[in-house]
Amino acid sequence: MGMTIAEKILAAHSGHDVLVPGQLIECATDWVLCHEITTPAALRMLEERGMDKVFNPDQIVAVPDHSVPAMNIKAAQMYQKLKSWVKEKGIKHFYDVGRGGIAHVVLENTGLIKPGQTLVSGDSHTCNAGALGTFATGVGSTDLAGAIYAGKVWFKVPETMLIKVSGQTQPGVTPKDIVLEVIKRIGADGANYLVMEWVGDYIDNLDMEGRFTLANMAIEAGGKTGIVAVDDKTRAYMQARGVGPDQYTEYQSDPDAKYKVVVEVDASQVEPTVAYPHIPSNGRVAGSDHIAVTHAYVGSCTNGRISDLRDVARILKGNKVAEGVQMIVVPATQAIWKQAAQEGLLEIFVDAGASVSYPSCGACLGMHSGVLGPNDICISSTNRNFVGRMGDPSAQIYLASPATVAASAVAGYIADPRAYNDTIGTLGTAVGGAAD
Repeated sequence: MGMTIAEKILAAHSGHDVLVPGQLIECATDWVLCHEITTPAALRMLEERGMDKVFNPDQIVAVPDHSVPAMNIKAAQMYQKLKSWVKEKGIKHFYDVGRGGIAHVVLENTGLIKPGQTLVSGDSHTCNAGALGTFATGVGSTDLAGAIYAGKVWFKVPETMLIKVSGQTQPGVTPKDIVLEVIKRIGADGANYLVMEWVGDYIDNLDMEGRFTLANMAIEAGGKTGIVAVDDKTRAYMQARGVGPDQYTEYQSDPDAKYKVVVEVDASQVEPTVAYPHIPSNGRVAGSDHIAVTHAYVGSCTNGRISDLRDVARILKGNKVAEGVQMIVVPATQAIWKQAAQEGLLEIFVDAGASVSYPSCGACLGMHSGVLGPNDICISSTNRNFVGRMGDPSAQIYLASPATVAASAVAGYIADPRAYNDTIGTLGTAVGGAAD
């Protein structure tokens, strides 16, 4: 019987020729990604048991990103713990404040994580790296401790959901709209413990930044991870980071691979989508209700990349953020921040009345730099809109693409970005560069 990409990767990392869903395996991890929120708890577990070591300091990547720069003493202590551990253990790949950004976006751009590898982290959006043809997933602090110590984790081999996306989107419709449409169809637990494997001519034509957005939100459908097969776009992306095909292993699903379920999407029929409170599956067409907003937020590991910022700039150029709306734009990494500055995007944001913040997870999980207050109404390009996710439990969070967030910021209410389609391409040649 054939195997899926995910099954092949897990088989190769657990010493099996063949795996079947439901099988329990001990899986070697190529990489462990650490940040300052969940890692200290894992380190305490190891220290309390006299197991204070790392399996390989060259296979750990550390990126403080959730509560940095520190907004209080506790946050400063967590940052200090991660930083001192990095120094003590000789961890080579450390992307400190001012040199990194949001961990998942930093990692995807380093060339460290490669197709065919495995990655775990104490963060649910680790599935982001699945766009590179890897098996990447979030684990709890206990499993994170085991991975740091032994370079291994236990998995139950997941089944796979095949998502076939055909055709091309209308102008103004983005990968964020595609993934919100899929989650709307299958439900917030529709992919529970499943791999979400993305295929189809839409995926073939999609750039890597769009693929990262799709893989990133697998967890919002309950998925174990998202994954996209390696193709020429993946190879070119890796080559641009100094990694040739001889440095990694490509896996493709067999024609007779077994899937738990198949979901088919016609991209041409998808409209700009907004997930209404308080669950990512509560999707509706953008602009169907003119709901007034007080906050507009662009950023996160889902949508803080250079292509996202360009989408926002196309809409904000020559426009103003509506009176009474606070708009915050957060480039996901220092490199993206710098590129946005070089392209003149930051100036467009500031001229429109938006605030540009430093790269961090910040307001996405209600920690700092844009936390919502009582009864605030925020349209956000982040990944979750649960009660209290971005601040006060009475606040309302609407998830959308960066384009929809920008259109809504200008209108003052949730708006359809297609009203701004005639602005596409008006930023000139500076818009065409690739993200670093």
